[in-house]
Amino acid sequence: MRGLKVLVVVMGVLLAAGTAALIVAVVIRVERGERAAATSGASAGPLHTALPAGSRILGTELEGDRLAAHVALAGGGEAIYLFNARTGATVAVIEAPANR
Repeated sequence: MRGLKVLVVVMGVLLAAGTAALIVAVVIRVERGERAAATSGASAGPLHTALPAGSRILGTELEGDRLAAHVALAGGGEAIYLFNARTGATVAVIEAPANR
């Protein structure tokens, strides 16, 4: 009977230690994520990209780290440019040529 009491106490201590370790791990990951988000936004400067000559931006929309720009092209067509908002890199271009 005494051995059973010792076993129950040891398992209770292990359960409490495991729960504490889990809480500490979650807190560390949350803080690390907040620091990474704060430093990536603070160090980013203005981003520059080029559109075709004579084009006009008709509208923009931001979703997460993607920027979509609706552009009227100089030749009469339209296009949607999809950019990575963090790096300024062009991800995709969808063109709709003018009706002829």
